[in-house]
Amino acid sequence: MPAAPSSAPRGRRLLPSLLGGGRAVGAGAAALVLLAAYPVPGADALAAGPAADPAALVDPLIGTDGVVHTFPGPVTPFGMMQLGPDTAPKRPYGGGYSYPAKRLSGFSLTHVSGPGCPAGGDLPLLPVSGAPPVDPGSATVGFSHARETVRTGFYGVTDDSGTRTELSSAARAGIARFTFPAGKEARLLLKLRGSATPVDGTRVRFVSDREVVGSVESGHFCRAENTYTLHFAIVFDRPVAGGGTWRGDRIDAVEGPGGREVSGGDGAYAVFDPAAGRTVTARIGISYTSQEGARRNLDKEVAGKDVRALESASHAAWNRVLGRIRVAGGTRAEQVRFYTALYHALLHPNVFSDVDGGYAGMDGRRHTVPAGHPQYATFSGWDTYRSQAQLMALVDPQAASDMVSSMLRDHEQSGSLPKWTLNNGESWVMIGDPADGIIAGAYAFGARGFDARRALQVMVRQAVGPNPARPGQAVRDRLGYLPVDGKDWGCCHFYGTVSTQLEYDNADYAVAALARALGDRATYTRFAGRAQDWANLFDRSSGYLRPRLSSGAFASGFTPGATRGFVEGTSAQYTPMVAFNLRRLIEGRGGARAWSRYLDGLLADPRRPSPTRADLNNEPSMGIPWQYAWTGEPWKAQRAVRAVQQALWNNSPAGQFGNDDLGAMSSWYVWSMLGLYPAVPGTDLLVLNSPAFPSATVSQPGAAPFTVRGHGAAADAPYVQGLRLGGRAHGAPWLRFGDLRGRTLDFTLGRSPAKGWGAAASAAPPSDATGQLPWPKG
Repeated sequence: MPAAPSSAPRGRRLLPSLLGGGRAVGAGAAALVLLAAYPVPGADALAAGPAADPAALVDPLIGTDGVVHTFPGPVTPFGMMQLGPDTAPKRPYGGGYSYPAKRLSGFSLTHVSGPGCPAGGDLPLLPVSGAPPVDPGSATVGFSHARETVRTGFYGVTDDSGTRTELSSAARAGIARFTFPAGKEARLLLKLRGSATPVDGTRVRFVSDREVVGSVESGHFCRAENTYTLHFAIVFDRPVAGGGTWRGDRIDAVEGPGGREVSGGDGAYAVFDPAAGRTVTARIGISYTSQEGARRNLDKEVAGKDVRALESASHAAWNRVLGRIRVAGGTRAEQVRFYTALYHALLHPNVFSDVDGGYAGMDGRRHTVPAGHPQYATFSGWDTYRSQAQLMALVDPQAASDMVSSMLRDHEQSGSLPKWTLNNGESWVMIGDPADGIIAGAYAFGARGFDARRALQVMVRQAVGPNPARPGQAVRDRLGYLPVDGKDWGCCHFYGTVSTQLEYDNADYAVAALARALGDRATYTRFAGRAQDWANLFDRSSGYLRPRLSSGAFASGFTPGATRGFVEGTSAQYTPMVAFNLRRLIEGRGGARAWSRYLDGLLADPRRPSPTRADLNNEPSMGIPWQYAWTGEPWKAQRAVRAVQQALWNNSPAGQFGNDDLGAMSSWYVWSMLGLYPAVPGTDLLVLNSPAFPSATVSQPGAAPFTVRGHGAAADAPYVQGLRLGGRAHGAPWLRFGDLRGRTLDFTLGRSPAKGWGAAASAAPPSDATGQLPWPKG
């Protein structure tokens, strides 16, 4: 998703041995003040291991400043309910919470972690005490971080009026406990039109003196036409003394329990008698099918429970999934960053079906999934196919399998695999056909609980186009490329022809990779060959991928930093995006030394991206540091990755970089800290850097665990001196995921590069030349 330039503070210091000079990093005095004011207890202490309680190491406030756009509210892994705070006047996209803010506008029921457009934030609940606000829709309360408690499964804050709010969530329901100041009228505002995106309609009804139900119609992600309806049911633990609704400046008292349903209102409010006690507990269920579904979710998941019990269950759920990667050693700060990134990588996609299996389909109808296999929704495909889908399969292959099955059901109902879906609506945001990389990548990294052959059939059907997922496919078939001056591309957010063609090529290769894994040689050959048409855009005279015209000529006015024909990047940044046949691209640019010099320029300063340098804040550049493995210089990859880790990640609210994009950037960090990276989307190829921890054990359900050991691991020791896999010397800077199962990968690390390790031409990661094309003329 769009990643705006960030003014967020970066790391405090780069290692002198990595980038030279030990220059301070940051965004001025304000950044340093923020870092100093944000407490990280025991941050520099050496950590014992393995981490016994990884959920306790998660810091949900990391990423709540700058443009990262994560949220600090309590949530379960892949949970539908994301109950949490929203700030004012700044309300960051999706996450809704800006750490520097001083006021809260409410506690909404849904959030999205790190998108590049507004999303979620549905139905903010705001407790207010004393006199009712004149304009309830815009009411806010002051707060301070000194009175705030944030941890995995729990959020609590005491606002400036003295009202205490405590929150926790289950998968489809949550609990909000409000403790009001003594002797003051207690009021809860339900901001029906308070979503982060436009609200098309609202409904609300007081069913009884303890229950209010309703719905909010919203959506329009990135100004698209996709919509959804969120239904809610709220049950209070004590009677409502009064209540009503408002529309504009008109406030109407409720007609009594069971009164008429109010449509189109701006909000509702409930008043509680202060003489009856200071505390009100609201149990909240949500559903995308019906109010009855919301109430069933509430009854099943939170009825009879309190905030503490729900927090304990959420904490345990997170430990089950986070604990599948047990790191040992390093500093506490490093473990906090690692587990926080892993946490952020496992927030989306989200459970979308109710406890009875019902869910709202892409066709707007109610469907039912088999028991024990939830429907999932909200796929940020362009962002997550590169590394997040693979990580998800690594730690939770059953959830990853159910997600792929959900995608196949989406195709049945809409005719298209998800591209960028929010709930049960397709936005068509971003480019390419990312579902192929997600499905093939999940399979490659252990997800086996879906019908892979059916998935391949669907992927092939979608790939041949033209269809909404691949507009312009017929033009590509005819010309062998997508011309930058093309006019008739059909629908669905199609633009940036060079970037789009590269996305199609990578998607085609993911189709080929799944076909090869399933033994379908004909489909493999067909799509591996079709993926090679990137060569039709390669200009050997400049060494870059360039936009071409319908006439066949390259478009004029080209520079490496040009953006014409590219999406969220430039030719300099996109040219490396052919990892499946990188050897051919390297040859076209003059060989390994020339490519190495090119990479040196791209990675000269990860803190300061430019049109001719890699932008490690954004997805197209994510795989660039590992490409030194193809040049016989894996030590440069080890240096570059460690420099990025230290320059762009730290333990503060601004301690990530760029939009997190539903875990995309966080997954990059997790893989890099393990010393592994899935460099070719859709395949099981892992290119190596160096592990940051002395030990990390991965226990994938249904498979033998494997361990990555970093002997001599330290912040300033990224260089591989030697490597053993299963006790045998391993001289290549890559391996297959299957090679790891049941084995130990032993790195010996040091502070100086061992330039001979992995340097042989035969040690380079494989490139697939199947069907490769000659270079274009002109």
